[in-house]
Amino acid sequence: MTMKSEADFAKMKIAGAVVAEVHAAVREAAVPGASMLELDEVAHRIIRDADCRPSFLGYHGFPASICTSPNEVIVHGIPDGYKLRDGDIISIDAGAIYDGWHGDAAFTMAVGEVSPDAAQLIEVTERGLWAGIAAARPGNRLGDVGSAISAVAAPYGYGVVREYIGHGIGQQMHEAPDVPNYGRAGKGLKLKAGMAIAIEPMFNLGTAETSVLDDGWTVITQDGKLSAHFEHTVLITKDGPVVSTLAEPKLVAG
Repeated sequence: MTMKSEADFAKMKIAGAVVAEVHAAVREAAVPGASMLELDEVAHRIIRDADCRPSFLGYHGFPASICTSPNEVIVHGIPDGYKLRDGDIISIDAGAIYDGWHGDAAFTMAVGEVSPDAAQLIEVTERGLWAGIAAARPGNRLGDVGSAISAVAAPYGYGVVREYIGHGIGQQMHEAPDVPNYGRAGKGLKLKAGMAIAIEPMFNLGTAETSVLDDGWTVITQDGKLSAHFEHTVLITKDGPVVSTLAEPKLVAG
């Protein structure tokens, strides 16, 4: 992976702020009766109005600007005519490119009233993301990040998805290194200031095993149980990890 300069990070923060705007708008729009295609249209308009390009549209042939992944869909759901129902959960993954630099982030939300198991899954998965981010400090290793994430899931018996993981990010949406959501503390690549990574835990209510649908994109839980997905783009600085995919970049204390 290439090391980034302060100017590069500044562009990634602009892309990240656009992703944050997409997240806020899609959260508001994701109500019972809203279709996946309608959510994609909301996201596409915001990205284009900000003089950015959607990271996902056309990526290896992906046909939409965001991924919409309801219920048992883990990642890479293609927006379609499915309409949200009260009790669903929905994961939204969005990316934007500003002047050649990417921001990439995802969240899972409840639609209306959801079961206690679903609400807990969402809360714990987001907590796993922030645990991983807090470990993404100069001098730590990727195993510290993965170990911190999986440790959050362990008490709940959640399946931690292994086939789909985080990644480096910059002028490409997916760069080296791989950033697993599991690992051994003290092992793996050492993190240094100037790196940028996307950390994205995916926790399943049941097994960690996955299947891919015939469209070649949509990844679901093999047992049909719920899955949650959270992601942020993280800039590794000398002062610690900075989350760039927020409306205001945030330095995370260790």
